[in-house]
Amino acid sequence: MGKRKKSAREKLEGKEPQIVEIPQKLIGKYGMGMMLIPAPQQIEEIIKLIPKGRIMTVAQIRNYLARKFQVVTTCPLVTGIYIKLIAQAAEEEGAGESIPWWRVVKSDGSLNPKLPGGGLLQKERLEKEGLAVVQKRKKLKVANFKDYLWEPEE
Repeated sequence: MGKRKKSAREKLEGKEPQIVEIPQKLIGKYGMGMMLIPAPQQIEEIIKLIPKGRIMTVAQIRNYLARKFQVVTTCPLVTGIYIKLIAQAAEEEGAGESIPWWRVVKSDGSLNPKLPGGGLLQKERLEKEGLAVVQKRKKLKVANFKDYLWEPEE
């Protein structure tokens, strides 16, 4: 009998935030200092706050957490992985209304093909909230995305 595959939620459990030195390979991009490895719960709480009809970029989430923890940056790789798992968990649990993962876009306003539905589900839900999504070359993007950006209160 095979081992049961973990749910996305199970993959997110038990993770704690950590503050580490910025790895050598990232110093050129961020400089020296400390970096936050976020806990998925922190990212999920921010996503839950994004109002209907508004969006946040992954970079905004990372910058918000970096300011909150008074570090130079938040790990881009871990943040991206957790956003994907949070979206998968929300879909597995039918919690899409309480965890509006589709409101998180890339820094250029493009949708993330790694999220559930390969970008099409994200497009459908953003359009339902009144945002226009257009195809630019091979990417789906929120039209005039800067007009819809939202920042949480500090």
